Amino acid sequence: MLFGTKSAAVDWIIAGLGNPGEKYARTRHNMGFLTVDLLAEQEGVKLNRVKFQSAYNILPFAGAKCLVMKPQTYMNLSGEAVRQAAQFYRVPAERVLVIYDDVSLPVGKLRVRPTGSAGGHNGIKNIIAHLGTQDFPRIKIGTGAPQSGGDMIDWVIGEPSQADKKLLLDSFQRAIQAAECVIRSGCQKAMNDFN
Repeated sequence: MLFGTKSAAVDWIIAGLGNPGEKYARTRHNMGFLTVDLLAEQEGVKLNRVKFQSAYNILPFAGAKCLVMKPQTYMNLSGEAVRQAAQFYRVPAERVLVIYDDVSLPVGKLRVRPTGSAGGHNGIKNIIAHLGTQDFPRIKIGTGAPQSGGDMIDWVIGEPSQADKKLLLDSFQRAIQAAECVIRSGCQKAMNDFN
């Protein structure tokens, strides 16, 4: 059975979005990175393999074999990394789960969606362009928005307040539970339970 064994196959890709480097490590734009780091830690795995322009590892999660990745391309080019992994493992878009920050949601609020536009998020815009579809599930983690007149770029690459960090830590845990629900039971159930 050396040939045709499916041991190397991957059922799902879970991509947490963010920007690489210490400068961005704890910023609002890195909610996806922080969530998949927590997921890997809970599963006793490090995202320390390097391929597909990503830090990644393959682990069993939610009854599936999941490639959990942090694209190292910078946010605006996240789609390059996601496409490479999806093509390599022949994972269809509907099994590419993307976790990322959303300024249109209150801090710590989750929103699960099976599809949708980029909503102004450059990482998602790039993934849509590279996958050639917007039909991939996603989990958005609310970061709130700057006060009126505040600069959006400064906001997303700024660090949340201590109070917000507490809410966000809780939301990372809920995002992991939502991801498990999406994989095991589908987006509709996850939307009912977590939105």
